Amino acid sequence: MSTTTLCFDFGNTLLKCGVFINEQLTEVVTLENDDSETINRLLDKYQPVHTILSSVIDHNTEIEKLLAEKTSFLKLNASIKLPFTTPVGKPETIGADRLALAAYASFFYKDQNTLVIALGSCITYNFINKYNSFNGGSISPGMEMRFKALNHYTAKLPLVKVDWNFPLTGYDTTTNILSGVLQGMASEIDGIIDEYKKKFEKFNVLLTGGDTANFVRHLKNKIFADPYLILKGLYAISKYNEDIKD
Repeated sequence: MSTTTLCFDFGNTLLKCGVFINEQLTEVVTLENDDSETINRLLDKYQPVHTILSSVIDHNTEIEKLLAEKTSFLKLNASIKLPFTTPVGKPETIGADRLALAAYASFFYKDQNTLVIALGSCITYNFINKYNSFNGGSISPGMEMRFKALNHYTAKLPLVKVDWNFPLTGYDTTTNILSGVLQGMASEIDGIIDEYKKKFEKFNVLLTGGDTANFVRHLKNKIFADPYLILKGLYAISKYNEDIKD
């Protein structure tokens, strides 16, 4: 018998919902807003048994009541049961998106060292060791933040839009910025992966986020790329909590 789970990921840029039938991600829906009516339509359409919400924004809290009334609901925070340990000073300060990424790694790459890199408003590097412990990582500015910073903190540099056909050596202001930001990010990611290689003989490298497909071809290191790791990590947390209930 199939079971449907809706996994809501409310990020700084997009509100998304992953539709899982058993363990299979079958559809990703982009939400226009977080109104109760919007959520109700999804519930009516997919008839989920379980739902989980990860949010890094000030979302409409009424939807939490709605989800709890109609489904077995979880809100992702440091107080819920997670399939890994978090030996950091203040686990409650860990972003919900990073918890989801750590859950994915611990659920699908159990007993392995794994570095999960997420491309979003920020770039986050999340390391989960072979003992199933999320040890933290690092955070740096994301692509749009870098473009905006160059424009905002200078008098004459323009706000550049992304173009993945950028040259290594820029020939005008726009291409200089494209090379600096995009190649700079790729070199940063490769550099951090190389630093982890010095400490760990064997580990997995996973890349996720909206620009994953474009970034892969600019990286020297071999990685596993999947734009939906946060959604899959949310499913892993939902499944883990349901399993320990039984």
